[in-house]
Amino acid sequence: MTKNTNLKINKLPKSVVEIEGEIDADIFESFYDKAFKNIAEHIELDGFRKGKVPENILLSKIPEITILEEMAQLAISSEYPKIIKEIELDVISQPNLNITKLARKNPLGFKITTTVLPEVKLGDYKKTSSSINNEKEEEIVVTDEEMENTILDIRRSRAPKVDMTKMTEEDIKKIEENKDSNLPEFNDEFVQALGPFENTEDFKEKLKENLKLEKTNQAREKKRLKIVEKILEETEVEVPEILTNMEVEKILARMESDIASMGMKFEDYLKHLNKTIEDLKTEFTADGEKKAKLGLILNKIAKEENIVADELEVEKEVNHIMEHYKDADKDQVRIYAINILTNEKIFQFLEALK
Repeated sequence: MTKNTNLKINKLPKSVVEIEGEIDADIFESFYDKAFKNIAEHIELDGFRKGKVPENILLSKIPEITILEEMAQLAISSEYPKIIKEIELDVISQPNLNITKLARKNPLGFKITTTVLPEVKLGDYKKTSSSINNEKEEEIVVTDEEMENTILDIRRSRAPKVDMTKMTEEDIKKIEENKDSNLPEFNDEFVQALGPFENTEDFKEKLKENLKLEKTNQAREKKRLKIVEKILEETEVEVPEILTNMEVEKILARMESDIASMGMKFEDYLKHLNKTIEDLKTEFTADGEKKAKLGLILNKIAKEENIVADELEVEKEVNHIMEHYKDADKDQVRIYAINILTNEKIFQFLEALK
């Protein structure tokens, strides 16, 4: 344990804490030699090789404050992790250091501000989930109309393509009015070209199963959203700005990726909207805060219920992602996989509550 005296913790808004205290004089002084060596390595003087200037000459060239500041940085870097462990803080941001006392043979005085995980006061999430789970659900049915519309869309997607750029407005209007006049016929040959289907009846049967599965998934997502919204409403937590900002950056990154996939430059898109990056960040702040709050809630529920991702499933997911994104950072992919799979288990837990 580090020798810290007068350690004082001040809680500030948005889960920021200020740690005020001192590092013992003998610990601070122990960093003198390393600080001096670090500085000496970067000093060049005529007649001496870099890093080979005698100490007595260097001392005349280096202001004492320069050595003290380097000592302070080294001491804080070494002692800060011990301080955090000692006072049991879940730190989520880089520390912002302010030196309050700096002198040889004396304790090093400091103030450090940093962001910590906030306290999350959950409502009765089990009761909330159970109540929503017990609500009467509509029977999931695939209608004939839905079947026919889907088949029509598939036929349209396989129709002969027309180069619209070489046509007049009148030609385009005629094509639009008669767009379904030249569709491929829906028959056995057509469905067999789509995939491993025996005939139209086999295709319809499998299409109906897929549409029902899709509607089932949509219903599940709708229920999950309802559970999430209610739990968000019932939870008390002060979301740190750093987490909100991280979520906003994720939203912007996805947006930029989507724009790029459409062949547009993000800068041109912003000009078209007549907005700046800062404008978008402001617009997305509320969504970012909501996503950050949900992340904190799910993390808290996982701890309360001892929910963890299955290690084999994590490895399988990591390998799957790495196959498609070979240049991705494997450690980051693993963190992503753990997060996704843990959240899925949390939702499965909530959905099972009756």
